[in-house]
Amino acid sequence: MNTRPIIDESSGPFALSASFNADNSCFSVALETGFRVFTSKSGDLKLAREVGGGIGCAEMLSTTRYIALVGGGKQPKFPQNKVQIWNDATQLVSTSLEFKTPIQRVRISQSHLVVVLLNNVGIYKMKSPPEKIADYETVNNPFGLCSLGSKIVAFPGRTPGQVKLFHLDSGNVSIIPAHDSPLRALALSKNGDVVATASEQGTLIRIWSFPSCTKIGELRRGIDPAVIFSLAFSPIGSLLAVTSDKSTLHIFELPTPNSVPTPEPDPKTHKWGILSKVPLLPRPFSDIYSLAATKFEIGDEHVGWGPASKSATFNAGIPGVPGGRPTKGLIGWLDDNTLLVIGAGRDARWEKFIVGVNSDGKRVVYKEGWKRYLE
Repeated sequence: MNTRPIIDESSGPFALSASFNADNSCFSVALETGFRVFTSKSGDLKLAREVGGGIGCAEMLSTTRYIALVGGGKQPKFPQNKVQIWNDATQLVSTSLEFKTPIQRVRISQSHLVVVLLNNVGIYKMKSPPEKIADYETVNNPFGLCSLGSKIVAFPGRTPGQVKLFHLDSGNVSIIPAHDSPLRALALSKNGDVVATASEQGTLIRIWSFPSCTKIGELRRGIDPAVIFSLAFSPIGSLLAVTSDKSTLHIFELPTPNSVPTPEPDPKTHKWGILSKVPLLPRPFSDIYSLAATKFEIGDEHVGWGPASKSATFNAGIPGVPGGRPTKGLIGWLDDNTLLVIGAGRDARWEKFIVGVNSDGKRVVYKEGWKRYLE
């Protein structure tokens, strides 16, 4: 007798994954029946397409009519080893790429396409058909970690905790031994001169300068291990936003590439006050903590469809979906003081936050609005 719980679809659409476009002006959502595109500033629906099957991930090319689609969910529309470049003007697939293994994630820009497999990253020039320019083996990368900038693309290397940086113009490759344990999140600044990384431990975020690949800062999210959902630099690169499975959004002030070493903590503003200056105390007392933090909503999900696995090297869940679980805590900056946190799943949410200063002159982050964007 089958005693497994039945996932009820009668309550409405189920968002499998979500992703921002390059300038965060829109976000695309993959569904069991198709995909939708929303305006980031308001969370309002911009485009809805029913394609007669599940889409695991949908990556929008800037603000154009092209969207990269990979099949996913219970009844995938497309094979999970193919990338389909959808032309919404014709509502047809204009071109596709086939691979030997399932696709974990796709990144797309006006000039390049990056396809992430479990143990491989392929980099292509955006043509019809796309032209391969590089191909690299990686450690197991079930979350499809990859950040595509205008100059470089960052992804895991061949050993756990390693970041590989590929220069899109020159083809040069740099390697950063970022962590001792596997990567769980990474991000590039807008101009590509700073890289942020987090491991599956989730306690420290490390900041690296490019092209020197030197560490310029180390930020402490917390003491207890956590799953880091997302890292994102503000447009001018002065702030870093971090979300985790603790349902907390942290805002960190960043060192600049030339500020080496990281400045000493100020006891007046540090979390541990004067204890941050006492020698021989454990390191967490002197580490740099976020300048502001607040709660975001992970949302209510079925137990079997939880937000994430703790492991950055093995994960099983929804076929065709990056990480195998609905996207949670995805960060997108609208400007240097405004950011969004997007979640997929049955309880799919759009939340807007403002970074400001309170009446005491202290930096704060607060929620300005939210909605369930599928309703």
